[in-house]
Amino acid sequence: MNRLQELDTKPVGRLLWQYSLPSVVGIMVMSVYNLIGRAFIGQGVGPDAIAGLAITFPVMNVSAAFGVLIGAGASARTSIVLGAGQPRQADLILGNSIVMTLLLGVFYLSVMAIFMDPILRLFGASDTSLPYAREYMLYILPGLLMNNMCYSYNNVMRATGYPTKAMLTMILGAVLSVALCPLFIFGFKMGIKGAAIATDIAMGISAAVVMAHFFDRRSTVHFKWGTFGLRRDVLLPIMAIGAAPCVVNTAGCVVNAVINNTVYSYGGDSAVAAISIFTAVTQLVISLVIGVCLGMQPIVGYNYGAKRFDRLMRAFWLTAAVCTVACTAGAALCQFAPWLVSRIFTNDAALLAASDNALRLATRMFWTVGFQIVVTNFFQSVGEAGKAIFMSMSRQVIFLIPLLFTLPRLLGLEGVWLSFPIGDAAAFVTAVVMLYYQMKKMKNVKTID
Repeated sequence: MNRLQELDTKPVGRLLWQYSLPSVVGIMVMSVYNLIGRAFIGQGVGPDAIAGLAITFPVMNVSAAFGVLIGAGASARTSIVLGAGQPRQADLILGNSIVMTLLLGVFYLSVMAIFMDPILRLFGASDTSLPYAREYMLYILPGLLMNNMCYSYNNVMRATGYPTKAMLTMILGAVLSVALCPLFIFGFKMGIKGAAIATDIAMGISAAVVMAHFFDRRSTVHFKWGTFGLRRDVLLPIMAIGAAPCVVNTAGCVVNAVINNTVYSYGGDSAVAAISIFTAVTQLVISLVIGVCLGMQPIVGYNYGAKRFDRLMRAFWLTAAVCTVACTAGAALCQFAPWLVSRIFTNDAALLAASDNALRLATRMFWTVGFQIVVTNFFQSVGEAGKAIFMSMSRQVIFLIPLLFTLPRLLGLEGVWLSFPIGDAAAFVTAVVMLYYQMKKMKNVKTID
């Protein structure tokens, strides 16, 4: 219990550093792997393979959406019930969550395997990119469930007092992937499917290590007999909180489908490949933001359960400041030196020009994205599922999708890129307003207590 008591007593700044640093390191290592993987594919297979990989990204996000529906909700609920002094409830959350994760995994993997080509076409695959996308997806399918097992329960591990161990399991997967990816692509000459197989092996090993932690009876929360029977009263709160990040991933799939189809109509496969580069770069920065938010989550959740509102708000503002600085730095790089990024992925002149233009236009308001994500995670951490869902939808669904249907009709391909900064600005204003009213609500609760 000493691991949990420090959430209530240790200075917030030190706690945030203690919990965020391991999560940032772990998730950034994973993101750097994804960046390197795309670079290996771009340099070793070609620009058409990058376009094919861009098509698979939203499809894989579908599986991630199912993963975070349970995993993110479980980690947030675990922090809250532990803060309220209910360890038995935390064990029930873990047992129910793992069973539901496996059941959902069987469902979405089966659907993807049966309807592979129609799904890829729906997300914008052309005759040129479809063979690459299909080959990658056929081999990556087993790794998708392993990735959910690793990533989702890595968050639960962190929420129950093991931030460093959570970091090491993520680093393990990334290091294995970086080592195996060039071996399978270049050494075994397996091309894009080699990257998928390397990822499967790495994620399988990482998932096994994470599960071993929860089978260890010395862990704060671990698997126990009698906790695996699905219970409505346990699952509904988990899924209510997990619905917010699930909506983010699902909305991302829809947005990516709209983007891929739109840019292909106006710019062909080179524009779709540019989207892949834009996504890889911005996701690297967003991963850093998410890593800090993962460190914030157990601090906010535990202190919310313990009604220590002063501590949870300090954790929020520190997190918001760090994430805003990170996104501002990323935006500055894309605005003033986009070519430094593009050349990591390709030497193709047409793709370089397309990606430089995309990065410069689409990231003009990227500096606001960190604050939006922190506010969304804050609502999720305190159990405000409805507000978290709305915030999750605001940037991508409420603002970005309508812009993608209108601006390209007026401005062509540049209208696609300009939809991002306009949507980011609108979502930022929404986040500020919602946070203001949430703070007033919490202040009133504190006054009553």
